[in-house]
Amino acid sequence: MNKYIRSFRLRTLPLSLAGVILGSCFAAHNLGLNVPVFIFAIFTTLSLQILANLANELGDALKGTDLTNETRPQYGLQQGVISMREMKYCIWLFVILSAIFGGLLLWFSFGTLSKAFFLFLLLGGLSIIAAITYTLGKKAYGYHGFGDLFVFVFFGLVSVMGSYYLQHHQFEWTLLMPAAAIGLLIVSVLNINNIRDITNDMASNKRTLAVLLGEQKAKIYQCILIVGAVLLFCLSGLYEVLWFTPLFAAHMYWLFKYSGKKLDTQLPLMSLITLLLAITLSLLQLFF
Repeated sequence: MNKYIRSFRLRTLPLSLAGVILGSCFAAHNLGLNVPVFIFAIFTTLSLQILANLANELGDALKGTDLTNETRPQYGLQQGVISMREMKYCIWLFVILSAIFGGLLLWFSFGTLSKAFFLFLLLGGLSIIAAITYTLGKKAYGYHGFGDLFVFVFFGLVSVMGSYYLQHHQFEWTLLMPAAAIGLLIVSVLNINNIRDITNDMASNKRTLAVLLGEQKAKIYQCILIVGAVLLFCLSGLYEVLWFTPLFAAHMYWLFKYSGKKLDTQLPLMSLITLLLAITLSLLQLFF
């Protein structure tokens, strides 16, 4: 089981939780919390994140991207402890789990087969497809610089706004800027991953946005993402984000000082900062 858990990439999971927690807690502050909806939203987003991680590993392995990659941690396929067949079975398992949890989420939210139910069902199906096709397939969008856009839309906008709507079937448009801010922070984690792997990705013809920009411009882009997120939170009146500026500043210092494998520590750091920020803002909304 341990060989699979490593491929789940647990350190990325805080990212998937951040948007759901923020959207759900804002809904709880305004109208109350539907606990089953919150629980199944968490299960659904975790399943989708793990599915994306597994599909990413398989896609990179099939394309030979990770064969010589010494900058990132080695996972099951690269180590040879998981076969291609086992990985495909595992991917199908999380496709099924994502569908089951997503279906239960929608049922506890709507309780009937309404138009909104089928709209979110379609959105859930697109989320599963997007998670799989990030690196899998001949037209994997992660190999053509579109990974950042996918993460921003699904783990930022959809996660926050969708979680709020599923609680009480209302859109809260004032959440648009906080949702975009969370999306930018999650994109920053993907970007630091791509900066770390830039040499290997260039050699493997994996054209991430970091590869297209080049290392120095990708680092400037990283700063723009973080500063943009802070500004959006402030424009939303969530000035508590400024408490986290020393952590962001430390990250930017480390970013420009090092390259390659030494940047690997920044992935879990930025993941945890993003989750902690979402929890902090959520608790302040609930209790103050």
